[in-house]
This record gives sequence, C-alpha cells and structure tokens, in this order.
Amino acid sequence: MIEIKSVRMEFPADANIIVGQSHFIKTVEDLYEAVAATAPQARFGLAFNESSGACLTRFDGNDPALQEVAVKNAQALACGHTFVLVLAAAYPINVLNAIRNVPEVCSIFCATANPVEIVVAESGQGRGVLGVIDGESPKGVEGPDGIAWRHDLLRKIGYKR
Repeated sequence: MIEIKSVRMEFPADANIIVGQSHFIKTVEDLYEAVAATAPQARFGLAFNESSGACLTRFDGNDPALQEVAVKNAQALACGHTFVLVLAAAYPINVLNAIRNVPEVCSIFCATANPVEIVVAESGQGRGVLGVIDGESPKGVEGPDGIAWRHDLLRKIGYKR
C-alpha cells in the first residue's frame, strides 16, 4: 500500500530553497563546498537524509538559523537520500551549476522562493519524492506589458544586458 502526501516546505521570506536527491553521505560536505566557493556572500543551511546505516539527518551550513530550517524541512520530508538547501543573500541561479556538478547529486526537484509543496509517496520501506508543486497555477498569458516588465526586470537585476 502506498500513501501519497504533500509536505509544505517552510523557510524565511528572504530565502530560497533547493530540494534534490543525492546518493552518498559526503553530500553534506560537498554541497557546503559548492555553495561556499560559488557564492561566498551566501548564508545557508543544508540537511541531507541518509537512507542506510544510522539513517540520520546530516547537516551543515554557515548560518545556524538556516541550518535549523533545513533540518526541519528535511525531517518533515523524511525521504531518504534527499537534501534541502536553504539559501539567503544569493539566488539559486548563483549555485545551481555548482550543485549539479557535485558527483553524487542525482537530481534537483526545485529551486524557488515560492511557496512549495513536495509530493511524497510513503510505503512500508520509507518515503520518496514524486514531484513538486512550486508556486501557483498560471492565471493567463503574458501580453506586451508583461513582456516589457520581464525584459526590464532581468536587466535591472543584472541577468541580461
């Protein structure tokens, strides 16, 4: 019997969250190094749910409050080999390539500042991520004003020239 649940991630309004899957205990150290080297100004906490051996939630980071948030979210998920990175003073776009290049990272489920729910399946063996509900459903199609707003925003924040 499999039960499907939705687990809401809780994180500060000025932060982003990245949730992914990895396969090895050294994920904690490798993700720490990837974020710290790529975005040295970032404040972050990360947690990784080990899925064999002691089956602990391992954690690290450079901000104790964000570490606590990451651990609470990882424990709420309770999915093996899943990591949660809570990031402030940087954006996911600043660190995603570095995270993807960590050899043990299998996939990234989401990287967002939106309200997010992780859809989880639970069986007798444990729990696993099925997917993500990121933000809200579309309310229409962008028109000329929306195109202009997007164009201006990307240039204002330095992602396009």
